[in-house]
Amino acid sequence: MRSRVGFLALHGGLEPGTAELARAAADGAGASLYSVVQPKGLRWHIPAHEVVPLDVPALARFLDHVDVVVSLHGYRRADLPTALLVGGANRVLAVELGARLRAALPDYVVVDDLATIPPDLRGVHPDNPVNLTRGGGVQLELPHPVRSIGPYRDATYRRHTTALVDALAGYATAAS
Repeated sequence: MRSRVGFLALHGGLEPGTAELARAAADGAGASLYSVVQPKGLRWHIPAHEVVPLDVPALARFLDHVDVVVSLHGYRRADLPTALLVGGANRVLAVELGARLRAALPDYVVVDDLATIPPDLRGVHPDNPVNLTRGGGVQLELPHPVRSIGPYRDATYRRHTTALVDALAGYATAAS
């Protein structure tokens, strides 16, 4: 628990790089962090809106501590190979983060219009932990290339990953 801005990674290990990115951004901004990292061999995907903070005391404490949160997720779709999808219920924060990401990652398409984000990747369900803080949050769905960190490393995309961490940390610092 650090600042009132938090990073969340509920599917670390299952969605490679998400927990590592959340940690790197939180460390860079002095932000709070909550992440789950599944061990190798466990492929259990619990949809975010089915994670009940009352059943996970550490998550409940995290959500109570932070005012806003950025939840990092990974996805892979052939029709969206380089799209960063900026969902979550706090649309003001989503648009602000989208603008930062566009500036930092010109090789990617940043989508912050909910109508163009696939419904299952929007992160707007009212029970999704990203939407349970006082100020709400942003769910960021990331394609594989920009997650080249931790156990999923690809030197070709490493500069993209570094730019993403810097943009997230800058965003969290400004939101503090």
